Amino acid sequence: MNIVYLLLGSNIGDSKMHLATAHSYIENTVGKIINFSSLYSTEAWGYKDQSSFLNQVIIIETKLDPRETINKIFDIEEKMGRKRTIKNAPRIIDIDILFFNRDIIQTKKLTVPHPEIQNRRFVLVPLTELSADFIHPVFDKKMKSLLNDCMDTLNVQKI
Repeated sequence: MNIVYLLLGSNIGDSKMHLATAHSYIENTVGKIINFSSLYSTEAWGYKDQSSFLNQVIIIETKLDPRETINKIFDIEEKMGRKRTIKNAPRIIDIDILFFNRDIIQTKKLTVPHPEIQNRRFVLVPLTELSADFIHPVFDKKMKSLLNDCMDTLNVQKI
């Protein structure tokens, strides 16, 4: 069984409902949710001229391999109405694979661990809530250390 950390985000419409819908799709097609963080309201990162995001990290168990997992995630985003326009644009749902076990994966479609984890408080805060002592397989640092070292100053508020 594979342990996968996912980041969910939404900033269009009823974001709380979109995250709940994503939970349902993930449980039905990808794997069992075994833990999840609190919800966090976070300022938009990258493209600033948009509403704040609602973010959450979930941990799932799956029998799927990384390629199957990312394909199912893309299917979920499409079913939920995500339109890929400009980078970091507003979106109904965004689902990123943060970690897949402790694997290091580099393909055209998937980079794991997610390459920006260490630079984003909206990822590190919920990750640290769930797994403060999880060690990043590339940087060999615990999540709580990465959060302490993070230079990102965007506001991340627990709901």
